[in-house]
Amino acid sequence: MSLPTLVLGSTSRYRAELLRRIVADFEQRAPGTDETALPDETPRARASRLAIAKARAAAEGLDDALVIGSDQVAELGGLVLDKPGTAERARAQLLASSGREVHFHTALCLHDTRTGEDRVHVDHTVVMFRSLTVDEIDRYIEREQPLDCAGSFKCEGLGISLFERIDNQDPSALIGLPLIALARMLREAGLALP
Repeated sequence: MSLPTLVLGSTSRYRAELLRRIVADFEQRAPGTDETALPDETPRARASRLAIAKARAAAEGLDDALVIGSDQVAELGGLVLDKPGTAERARAQLLASSGREVHFHTALCLHDTRTGEDRVHVDHTVVMFRSLTVDEIDRYIEREQPLDCAGSFKCEGLGISLFERIDNQDPSALIGLPLIALARMLREAGLALP
């Protein structure tokens, strides 16, 4: 019996780099999912809904595949911090986060096209930012260009210098793909890891 094709339903280079830590052979497909928030949707529910939607969208036309969808929503005081897109928005997000806790909800869905089953997990990470100066923020943004990252930082790079602490159960979740939960799901689906 052959193993199903493994598909990452994302074009994110960060998620692909993470996935390569535990599996060598996979395809990437763009899910093309509308990421607009629904009215009164909590950040956790939004992350979960989008991870499932991305996995299912990337699974279209596949009948022997395990498809991974993931989404991350950053929350500061009940407000969602989307990917900033511009240096000005990144600066505003980091100024708002300075000296405060930011919550990250990183959802994962493994969709099995053979059975239609969805395995879903949501990781919760709390990042405590240290008090940041405007100069520190500007130097950080100029050096790392975190414009495509929820919360305006890359914890796997220089962004780690912005924090007092990170509280979570899976450090890979903050980068965008909870590998501990994913490895468990893949084993449950029949893949041998390690």
